[in-house]
Amino acid sequence: MSRVEIPEGFARLMESIGLPDLPEALASGEPEVSVRLNRAKGALPPEGAEPVPWCAEGYYLAERPQFTLDPRLHQGLYYVQEGASMFHAWVAAKVVDEVGRPLAVLDACAAPGGKTTAVMSRLPEGSVMVANEFVPARAAILRENLVKWGDPSVIVTRADTAAFSRLAETFDLIVADVPCSGEGMMRKDPHAAAQWSPGLVAECAALQREIVSNLWPALRPGGYLVYSTCTFNRTEDEENVAWIISELGAEPVEIPVDPAWGITPGIGTEIPCCRFVPGRTRGEGLFVALLRKPGHLPASLPAPARARRDKREKKGGASKTPLPDLSAWLRDAERYTITATADRVTAFPTAHADLLRRVSESADVIHEGIPLATVKGRDLIPAHPLALSTALNPEAFPRVGLTEAEALDYLRGTLTALPDGTPRGFVLVTFGGHPLGWMKNLGTRANNLYPQPYRIKNL
Repeated sequence: MSRVEIPEGFARLMESIGLPDLPEALASGEPEVSVRLNRAKGALPPEGAEPVPWCAEGYYLAERPQFTLDPRLHQGLYYVQEGASMFHAWVAAKVVDEVGRPLAVLDACAAPGGKTTAVMSRLPEGSVMVANEFVPARAAILRENLVKWGDPSVIVTRADTAAFSRLAETFDLIVADVPCSGEGMMRKDPHAAAQWSPGLVAECAALQREIVSNLWPALRPGGYLVYSTCTFNRTEDEENVAWIISELGAEPVEIPVDPAWGITPGIGTEIPCCRFVPGRTRGEGLFVALLRKPGHLPASLPAPARARRDKREKKGGASKTPLPDLSAWLRDAERYTITATADRVTAFPTAHADLLRRVSESADVIHEGIPLATVKGRDLIPAHPLALSTALNPEAFPRVGLTEAEALDYLRGTLTALPDGTPRGFVLVTFGGHPLGWMKNLGTRANNLYPQPYRIKNL
Protein backbone atom coordinates (compact mmCIF):
# COMPACT_ATOMS: atom_id res chain seq x y z
CA MET A 1 0.00 0.00 0.00
CA SER A 2 1.35 3.43 -0.91
CA ARG A 3 1.85 6.05 1.78
CA VAL A 4 -1.13 8.35 2.32
CA GLU A 5 -0.50 12.11 2.27
CA ILE A 6 -1.93 13.46 5.52
CA PRO A 7 -2.95 17.17 5.52
CA GLU A 8 -0.72 19.34 7.73
CA GLY A 9 -3.76 21.02 9.26
CA PHE A 10 -5.14 17.66 10.33
CA ALA A 11 -1.77 16.65 11.83
CA ARG A 12 -1.66 19.87 13.87
CA LEU A 13 -5.23 19.34 15.03
CA MET A 14 -4.48 15.81 16.19
CA GLU A 15 -1.42 17.01 18.10
CA SER A 16 -3.53 19.66 19.83
CA ILE A 17 -6.00 17.07 21.16
CA GLY A 18 -3.36 14.60 22.33
CA LEU A 19 -3.13 12.24 19.34
CA PRO A 20 0.29 13.21 17.89
CA ASP A 21 1.06 9.67 16.64
CA LEU A 22 -2.21 9.22 14.78
CA PRO A 23 -1.25 10.93 11.46
CA GLU A 24 1.73 8.61 11.03
CA ALA A 25 -0.43 5.57 11.84
CA LEU A 26 -2.88 6.67 9.16
CA ALA A 27 -0.16 7.48 6.63
CA SER A 28 1.72 4.20 6.87
CA GLY A 29 -0.50 1.59 8.50
CA GLU A 30 -2.30 -1.23 6.73
CA PRO A 31 -6.10 -1.49 7.08
CA GLU A 32 -7.41 -4.66 8.70
CA VAL A 33 -9.59 -7.07 6.74
CA SER A 34 -12.54 -8.49 8.64
CA VAL A 35 -15.94 -10.09 8.11
CA ARG A 36 -19.05 -10.52 10.22
CA LEU A 37 -21.00 -13.78 9.93
CA ASN A 38 -24.72 -14.16 9.43
CA ARG A 39 -25.55 -16.64 12.19
CA ALA A 40 -29.22 -16.69 11.15
CA LYS A 41 -28.07 -18.49 7.98
CA GLY A 42 -25.73 -20.86 9.80
CA ALA A 43 -22.49 -19.29 8.58
CA LEU A 44 -19.29 -20.81 9.98
CA PRO A 45 -16.06 -18.98 10.93
CA PRO A 46 -13.33 -18.77 8.27
CA GLU A 47 -10.45 -21.16 8.89
CA GLY A 48 -7.58 -19.54 10.78
CA ALA A 49 -9.41 -16.26 11.40
CA GLU A 50 -9.05 -14.29 14.65
CA PRO A 51 -12.17 -13.19 16.57
CA VAL A 52 -13.11 -9.52 16.87
CA PRO A 53 -13.37 -9.20 20.66
CA TRP A 54 -16.44 -6.93 20.83
CA CYS A 55 -18.45 -8.84 18.20
CA ALA A 56 -19.11 -12.57 18.54
CA GLU A 57 -19.73 -12.90 14.78
CA GLY A 58 -16.71 -10.83 13.72
CA TYR A 59 -13.38 -12.22 12.47
CA TYR A 60 -10.12 -10.68 11.27
CA LEU A 61 -8.65 -12.31 8.16
CA ALA A 62 -4.95 -12.75 7.53
CA GLU A 63 -5.28 -11.37 4.00
CA ARG A 64 -7.93 -9.93 1.72
CA PRO A 65 -9.48 -12.55 -0.59
CA GLN A 66 -11.29 -11.70 -3.82
CA PHE A 67 -14.67 -11.38 -2.11
CA THR A 68 -16.58 -10.81 -5.35
CA LEU A 69 -15.72 -14.34 -6.47
CA ASP A 70 -17.00 -15.97 -3.28
CA PRO A 71 -20.62 -17.15 -3.70
CA ARG A 72 -21.06 -17.03 0.09
CA LEU A 73 -20.86 -13.23 -0.02
CA HIS A 74 -23.71 -13.11 -2.53
CA GLN A 75 -25.72 -15.55 -0.43
CA GLY A 76 -25.52 -13.21 2.55
CA LEU A 77 -23.57 -15.66 4.72
CA TYR A 78 -21.26 -12.85 5.80
CA TYR A 79 -20.71 -9.13 5.44
CA VAL A 80 -17.33 -7.53 4.81
CA GLN A 81 -17.03 -4.93 7.55
CA GLU A 82 -14.27 -3.01 9.24
CA GLY A 83 -13.74 -4.34 12.76
CA ALA A 84 -14.35 -1.12 14.69
CA SER A 85 -17.71 -0.63 12.99
CA MET A 86 -18.86 -3.97 14.41
CA PHE A 87 -18.93 -2.24 17.80
CA HIS A 88 -22.50 -1.19 17.02
CA ALA A 89 -23.53 -4.79 17.71
CA TRP A 90 -22.02 -4.47 21.19
CA VAL A 91 -23.88 -1.19 21.82
CA ALA A 92 -27.16 -2.66 20.55
CA ALA A 93 -26.77 -5.59 22.94
CA LYS A 94 -26.40 -3.10 25.82
CA VAL A 95 -29.69 -1.43 24.81
CA VAL A 96 -31.50 -4.76 24.42
CA ASP A 97 -30.37 -5.79 27.91
CA GLU A 98 -31.65 -2.50 29.33
CA VAL A 99 -35.03 -2.57 27.55
CA GLY A 100 -35.69 -6.29 27.86
CA ARG A 101 -38.16 -6.66 24.97
CA PRO A 102 -38.33 -6.47 21.16
CA LEU A 103 -37.40 -3.06 19.74
CA ALA A 104 -38.55 -0.76 16.96
CA VAL A 105 -35.27 0.57 15.50
CA LEU A 106 -34.40 3.27 12.98
CA ASP A 107 -30.99 3.33 11.33
CA ALA A 108 -31.22 6.81 9.89
CA CYS A 109 -28.05 7.00 7.75
CA ALA A 110 -27.81 3.31 6.98
CA ALA A 111 -25.98 2.74 3.67
CA PRO A 112 -24.27 0.50 2.82
CA GLY A 113 -25.82 -1.60 5.61
CA GLY A 114 -22.94 -2.84 7.76
CA LYS A 115 -24.02 -1.18 10.98
CA THR A 116 -27.67 -1.96 10.18
CA THR A 117 -27.05 -5.70 10.00
CA ALA A 118 -24.72 -5.56 13.01
CA VAL A 119 -27.51 -4.04 15.10
CA MET A 120 -30.07 -6.47 13.66
CA SER A 121 -27.90 -9.39 14.79
CA ARG A 122 -28.55 -8.35 18.40
CA LEU A 123 -32.29 -7.66 18.24
CA PRO A 124 -34.65 -10.15 19.88
CA GLU A 125 -37.39 -11.94 17.96
CA GLY A 126 -40.31 -9.62 17.30
CA SER A 127 -38.18 -6.54 16.62
CA VAL A 128 -38.35 -4.41 13.47
CA MET A 129 -35.71 -2.32 11.66
CA VAL A 130 -36.29 0.74 9.48
CA ALA A 131 -33.11 1.40 7.45
CA ASN A 132 -32.95 4.75 5.70
CA GLU A 133 -30.64 6.38 3.16
CA PHE A 134 -31.12 9.71 1.42
CA VAL A 135 -28.86 9.30 -1.65
CA PRO A 136 -30.66 7.13 -4.27
CA ALA A 137 -27.58 5.17 -5.45
CA ARG A 138 -26.58 4.43 -1.85
CA ALA A 139 -30.16 3.48 -0.99
CA ALA A 140 -30.09 0.89 -3.79
CA ILE A 141 -26.89 -0.61 -2.35
CA LEU A 142 -28.46 -0.65 1.12
CA ARG A 143 -31.48 -2.51 -0.20
CA GLU A 144 -29.29 -5.06 -2.01
CA ASN A 145 -27.24 -5.77 1.10
CA LEU A 146 -30.32 -6.15 3.30
CA VAL A 147 -31.90 -8.48 0.73
CA LYS A 148 -28.78 -10.63 0.92
CA TRP A 149 -28.85 -10.58 4.73
CA GLY A 150 -32.36 -12.04 4.55
CA ASP A 151 -34.10 -10.74 7.67
CA PRO A 152 -37.84 -10.33 6.95
CA SER A 153 -38.50 -7.72 9.66
CA VAL A 154 -37.01 -4.78 7.78
CA ILE A 155 -38.24 -1.69 5.96
CA VAL A 156 -35.87 0.23 3.66
CA THR A 157 -36.64 3.89 3.01
CA ARG A 158 -35.15 6.65 0.88
CA ALA A 159 -35.74 9.98 2.61
CA ASP A 160 -34.22 13.05 4.17
CA THR A 161 -34.08 12.62 7.95
CA ALA A 162 -36.57 15.50 8.23
CA ALA A 163 -39.23 12.99 7.15
CA PHE A 164 -38.83 11.13 10.44
CA SER A 165 -39.52 14.19 12.56
CA ARG A 166 -43.17 13.58 11.66
CA LEU A 167 -43.09 10.10 13.24
CA ALA A 168 -43.44 11.30 16.80
CA GLU A 169 -42.26 8.91 19.55
CA THR A 170 -42.09 5.88 17.26
CA PHE A 171 -38.69 4.23 17.83
CA ASP A 172 -37.06 2.65 20.88
CA LEU A 173 -33.58 2.93 19.36
CA ILE A 174 -32.25 5.28 16.70
CA VAL A 175 -28.81 4.76 15.17
CA ALA A 176 -27.29 7.93 13.72
CA ASP A 177 -24.00 7.08 12.05
CA VAL A 178 -23.90 10.58 10.66
CA PRO A 179 -22.13 11.82 7.51
CA CYS A 180 -18.77 13.18 8.61
CA SER A 181 -15.41 14.51 7.43
CA GLY A 182 -14.13 10.94 7.15
CA GLU A 183 -10.86 11.26 9.05
CA GLY A 184 -11.09 7.62 10.12
CA MET A 185 -11.10 6.54 6.47
CA MET A 186 -7.85 8.25 5.48
CA ARG A 187 -5.66 5.17 5.24
CA LYS A 188 -8.36 3.20 3.38
CA ASP A 189 -9.44 6.00 1.06
CA PRO A 190 -6.88 8.62 -0.09
CA HIS A 191 -9.79 10.82 -1.21
CA ALA A 192 -10.78 11.22 2.45
CA ALA A 193 -7.37 12.76 3.15
CA ALA A 194 -7.38 14.91 0.02
CA GLN A 195 -10.77 16.48 0.76
CA TRP A 196 -10.14 17.24 4.45
CA SER A 197 -10.22 20.85 5.62
CA PRO A 198 -11.32 22.78 8.74
CA GLY A 199 -14.21 24.11 6.67
CA LEU A 200 -15.39 20.57 5.89
CA VAL A 201 -15.28 19.74 9.61
CA ALA A 202 -17.45 22.76 10.45
CA GLU A 203 -19.87 21.97 7.63
CA CYS A 204 -20.23 18.34 8.74
CA ALA A 205 -20.73 19.28 12.39
CA ALA A 206 -23.62 21.58 11.47
CA LEU A 207 -25.22 18.87 9.30
CA GLN A 208 -24.84 16.33 12.10
CA ARG A 209 -26.71 18.58 14.53
CA GLU A 210 -29.46 19.09 11.97
CA ILE A 211 -29.80 15.33 11.49
CA VAL A 212 -30.01 14.60 15.21
CA SER A 213 -32.54 17.42 15.66
CA ASN A 214 -34.67 15.84 12.93
CA LEU A 215 -34.50 12.41 14.55
CA TRP A 216 -35.00 13.35 18.19
CA PRO A 217 -38.84 13.74 17.98
CA ALA A 218 -39.11 10.20 16.54
CA LEU A 219 -37.46 8.69 19.62
CA ARG A 220 -39.78 7.46 22.35
CA PRO A 221 -39.29 8.83 25.88
CA GLY A 222 -36.86 6.43 27.52
CA GLY A 223 -35.46 5.45 24.13
CA TYR A 224 -31.81 5.37 23.08
CA LEU A 225 -29.79 7.20 20.43
CA VAL A 226 -26.47 5.86 19.15
CA TYR A 227 -24.42 8.78 17.80
CA SER A 228 -21.35 7.79 15.80
CA THR A 229 -18.83 9.16 13.32
CA CYS A 230 -15.62 7.97 11.68
CA THR A 231 -13.76 11.14 12.67
CA PHE A 232 -11.26 12.07 15.37
CA ASN A 233 -11.82 15.81 15.82
CA ARG A 234 -13.71 16.99 18.88
CA THR A 235 -16.01 19.30 16.90
CA GLU A 236 -17.89 16.43 15.27
CA ASP A 237 -17.51 14.13 18.26
CA GLU A 238 -17.44 15.30 21.90
CA GLU A 239 -18.68 18.81 21.17
CA ASN A 240 -21.69 17.55 19.23
CA VAL A 241 -22.53 15.05 21.97
CA ALA A 242 -22.37 17.87 24.52
CA TRP A 243 -24.72 19.88 22.26
CA ILE A 244 -27.21 16.99 22.10
CA ILE A 245 -27.20 16.83 25.89
CA SER A 246 -27.51 20.57 26.49
CA GLU A 247 -29.93 21.45 23.67
CA LEU A 248 -32.09 18.32 23.38
CA GLY A 249 -31.95 17.13 26.98
CA ALA A 250 -30.30 13.78 26.29
CA GLU A 251 -28.83 11.73 29.11
CA PRO A 252 -25.41 10.11 28.52
CA VAL A 253 -25.19 6.35 29.02
CA GLU A 254 -22.01 4.44 29.86
CA ILE A 255 -21.00 1.71 27.40
CA PRO A 256 -19.12 -1.01 29.30
CA VAL A 257 -15.94 -2.17 27.53
CA ASP A 258 -12.99 -4.41 28.31
CA PRO A 259 -9.82 -2.31 28.90
CA ALA A 260 -7.86 -4.91 26.93
CA TRP A 261 -9.64 -3.82 23.75
CA GLY A 262 -7.72 -0.54 23.67
CA ILE A 263 -10.83 1.63 23.25
CA THR A 264 -10.12 5.11 24.61
CA PRO A 265 -12.52 7.54 26.33
CA GLY A 266 -13.63 10.93 25.10
CA ILE A 267 -11.10 13.75 24.91
CA GLY A 268 -11.58 16.77 27.17
CA THR A 269 -14.93 15.61 28.53
CA GLU A 270 -16.46 13.64 31.37
CA ILE A 271 -19.24 12.44 29.07
CA PRO A 272 -18.86 8.69 28.46
CA CYS A 273 -17.70 8.14 24.85
CA CYS A 274 -15.79 5.44 23.01
CA ARG A 275 -12.96 6.23 20.58
CA PHE A 276 -11.30 3.70 18.28
CA VAL A 277 -7.87 5.06 17.37
CA PRO A 278 -5.72 3.17 14.80
CA GLY A 279 -2.51 2.06 16.49
CA ARG A 280 -4.34 1.64 19.79
CA THR A 281 -7.30 -0.45 18.66
CA ARG A 282 -7.41 -2.99 15.88
CA GLY A 283 -9.43 -1.22 13.25
CA GLU A 284 -10.08 2.12 11.65
CA GLY A 285 -11.36 5.30 13.28
CA LEU A 286 -14.71 5.34 15.06
CA PHE A 287 -16.39 7.51 17.69
CA VAL A 288 -19.51 6.27 19.50
CA ALA A 289 -21.69 7.73 22.23
CA LEU A 290 -24.91 6.28 23.65
CA LEU A 291 -27.59 8.72 24.75
CA ARG A 292 -31.03 8.33 26.29
CA LYS A 293 -34.18 10.42 26.02
CA PRO A 294 -35.65 11.18 29.46
CA GLY A 295 -38.79 9.25 30.32
CA HIS A 296 -39.89 5.63 30.31
CA LEU A 297 -40.36 3.22 27.45
CA PRO A 298 -43.64 1.26 27.35
CA ALA A 299 -43.46 -2.32 28.58
CA SER A 300 -44.17 -3.68 25.09
CA LEU A 301 -44.35 -2.62 21.47
CA PRO A 302 -47.78 -1.36 20.35
CA ALA A 303 -50.22 -4.18 19.60
CA PRO A 304 -50.86 -4.57 15.86
CA ALA A 305 -54.14 -3.41 14.44
CA ARG A 306 -56.27 -5.99 12.69
CA ALA A 307 -54.63 -6.89 9.37
CA ARG A 308 -56.26 -5.40 6.29
CA ARG A 309 -55.37 -7.43 3.24
CA ASP A 310 -55.21 -5.79 -0.21
CA LYS A 311 -55.86 -2.32 1.20
CA ARG A 312 -52.39 -0.80 0.98
CA GLU A 313 -51.91 0.64 -2.49
CA LYS A 314 -48.63 1.28 -4.22
CA LYS A 315 -47.59 2.61 -7.59
CA GLY A 316 -49.43 0.71 -10.26
CA GLY A 317 -52.60 0.40 -8.15
CA ALA A 318 -53.95 -2.39 -6.04
CA SER A 319 -54.37 -5.83 -7.56
CA LYS A 320 -57.81 -6.47 -9.02
CA THR A 321 -57.22 -10.21 -9.19
CA PRO A 322 -57.77 -12.55 -6.23
CA LEU A 323 -54.82 -12.63 -3.84
CA PRO A 324 -52.78 -15.76 -4.61
CA ASP A 325 -52.13 -18.07 -1.69
CA LEU A 326 -48.34 -18.16 -1.43
CA SER A 327 -48.23 -18.96 2.28
CA ALA A 328 -46.68 -22.35 1.49
CA TRP A 329 -43.56 -20.49 0.33
CA LEU A 330 -42.90 -19.25 3.88
CA ARG A 331 -41.88 -20.65 7.21
CA ASP A 332 -44.31 -19.60 9.96
CA ALA A 333 -46.60 -18.10 7.36
CA GLU A 334 -49.15 -17.15 10.01
CA ARG A 335 -46.81 -14.35 11.14
CA TYR A 336 -47.20 -12.50 7.84
CA THR A 337 -49.79 -10.52 5.96
CA ILE A 338 -49.55 -11.14 2.21
CA THR A 339 -50.53 -8.25 -0.05
CA ALA A 340 -50.73 -7.97 -3.83
CA THR A 341 -50.42 -5.07 -6.24
CA ALA A 342 -50.59 -4.97 -10.01
CA ASP A 343 -47.05 -6.24 -10.38
CA ARG A 344 -45.91 -7.94 -7.21
CA VAL A 345 -46.82 -9.93 -4.10
CA THR A 346 -45.22 -9.15 -0.74
CA ALA A 347 -45.28 -10.63 2.76
CA PHE A 348 -44.73 -8.42 5.79
CA PRO A 349 -44.81 -9.25 9.52
CA THR A 350 -48.37 -8.51 10.67
CA ALA A 351 -47.11 -7.32 14.05
CA HIS A 352 -45.45 -4.31 12.39
CA ALA A 353 -48.04 -3.46 9.73
CA ASP A 354 -49.05 -0.25 11.52
CA LEU A 355 -45.44 0.94 11.61
CA LEU A 356 -45.08 0.20 7.88
CA ARG A 357 -48.21 2.23 7.16
CA ARG A 358 -46.97 5.19 9.22
CA VAL A 359 -43.49 5.10 7.70
CA SER A 360 -44.98 4.90 4.19
CA GLU A 361 -46.89 8.13 4.85
CA SER A 362 -43.67 10.02 5.66
CA ALA A 363 -40.93 8.40 3.59
CA ASP A 364 -40.44 6.62 0.27
CA VAL A 365 -40.44 2.89 1.06
CA ILE A 366 -38.30 0.98 -1.46
CA HIS A 367 -38.35 -2.42 0.25
CA GLU A 368 -40.39 -4.06 2.97
CA GLY A 369 -40.55 -7.54 4.42
CA ILE A 370 -40.27 -10.28 1.82
CA PRO A 371 -41.03 -9.64 -1.85
CA LEU A 372 -42.53 -13.01 -2.76
CA ALA A 373 -43.21 -12.78 -6.47
CA THR A 374 -43.49 -10.51 -9.46
CA VAL A 375 -46.63 -10.72 -11.57
CA LYS A 376 -46.17 -11.18 -15.31
CA GLY A 377 -49.46 -11.74 -17.05
CA ARG A 378 -50.91 -14.80 -15.34
CA ASP A 379 -47.53 -15.99 -14.12
CA LEU A 380 -46.06 -15.51 -10.65
CA ILE A 381 -42.26 -15.42 -10.77
CA PRO A 382 -40.58 -16.05 -7.40
CA ALA A 383 -38.72 -12.93 -6.30
CA HIS A 384 -34.99 -12.98 -5.67
CA PRO A 385 -35.34 -11.63 -2.08
CA LEU A 386 -37.47 -14.66 -1.22
CA ALA A 387 -34.62 -16.98 -2.21
CA LEU A 388 -32.27 -15.28 0.25
CA SER A 389 -34.81 -14.72 3.03
CA THR A 390 -34.49 -16.65 6.28
CA ALA A 391 -38.30 -16.99 6.08
CA LEU A 392 -38.21 -19.11 2.90
CA ASN A 393 -39.79 -22.54 3.29
CA PRO A 394 -36.99 -24.81 2.00
CA GLU A 395 -39.50 -27.49 0.93
CA ALA A 396 -41.58 -25.20 -1.27
CA PHE A 397 -39.46 -25.56 -4.42
CA PRO A 398 -37.23 -28.19 -6.03
CA ARG A 399 -33.56 -27.54 -5.32
CA VAL A 400 -30.41 -28.06 -7.36
CA GLY A 401 -26.96 -27.82 -5.78
CA LEU A 402 -24.25 -26.08 -7.80
CA THR A 403 -20.49 -26.49 -7.77
CA GLU A 404 -18.42 -23.39 -7.08
CA ALA A 405 -17.72 -22.93 -10.79
CA GLU A 406 -21.42 -23.30 -11.62
CA ALA A 407 -22.35 -20.91 -8.84
CA LEU A 408 -20.04 -18.26 -10.28
CA ASP A 409 -21.50 -18.83 -13.75
CA TYR A 410 -24.96 -18.38 -12.22
CA LEU A 411 -23.89 -15.11 -10.57
CA ARG A 412 -22.50 -13.89 -13.89
CA GLY A 413 -25.78 -14.78 -15.60
CA THR A 414 -24.15 -17.32 -17.92
CA LEU A 415 -25.50 -20.56 -16.39
CA THR A 416 -28.40 -21.57 -18.66
CA ALA A 417 -28.82 -25.31 -18.11
CA LEU A 418 -29.68 -27.62 -15.22
CA PRO A 419 -28.99 -31.36 -14.80
CA ASP A 420 -31.14 -33.91 -16.61
CA GLY A 421 -34.09 -34.90 -14.49
CA THR A 422 -34.56 -31.49 -12.93
CA PRO A 423 -38.31 -30.76 -12.70
CA ARG A 424 -39.65 -28.16 -15.08
CA GLY A 425 -40.63 -24.82 -13.64
CA PHE A 426 -39.02 -22.67 -11.00
CA VAL A 427 -36.01 -24.19 -9.26
CA LEU A 428 -34.04 -22.91 -6.26
CA VAL A 429 -30.32 -23.21 -6.98
CA THR A 430 -28.02 -23.57 -3.99
CA PHE A 431 -24.34 -23.57 -3.14
CA GLY A 432 -22.99 -25.30 -0.05
CA GLY A 433 -26.54 -26.10 0.97
CA HIS A 434 -27.59 -22.42 1.08
CA PRO A 435 -29.92 -20.71 -1.43
CA LEU A 436 -28.37 -18.63 -4.19
CA GLY A 437 -31.34 -17.71 -6.41
CA TRP A 438 -33.87 -18.91 -8.97
CA MET A 439 -33.82 -20.52 -12.39
CA LYS A 440 -36.76 -21.54 -14.56
CA ASN A 441 -36.17 -24.94 -16.08
CA LEU A 442 -37.68 -25.24 -19.57
CA GLY A 443 -36.28 -28.71 -20.29
CA THR A 444 -33.56 -28.27 -22.90
CA ARG A 445 -32.44 -25.01 -21.32
CA ALA A 446 -33.10 -22.88 -18.24
CA ASN A 447 -33.69 -19.18 -17.74
CA ASN A 448 -31.23 -17.62 -15.32
CA LEU A 449 -33.28 -15.33 -13.03
CA TYR A 450 -30.41 -13.80 -11.07
CA PRO A 451 -31.13 -10.01 -11.06
CA GLN A 452 -29.26 -8.14 -13.76
CA PRO A 453 -28.00 -5.33 -11.46
CA TYR A 454 -26.46 -7.86 -9.04
CA ARG A 455 -24.53 -9.89 -11.62
CA ILE A 456 -20.77 -9.99 -11.26
CA LYS A 457 -18.42 -9.09 -14.06
CA ASN A 458 -15.84 -11.49 -15.42
CA LEU A 459 -12.75 -11.18 -13.21
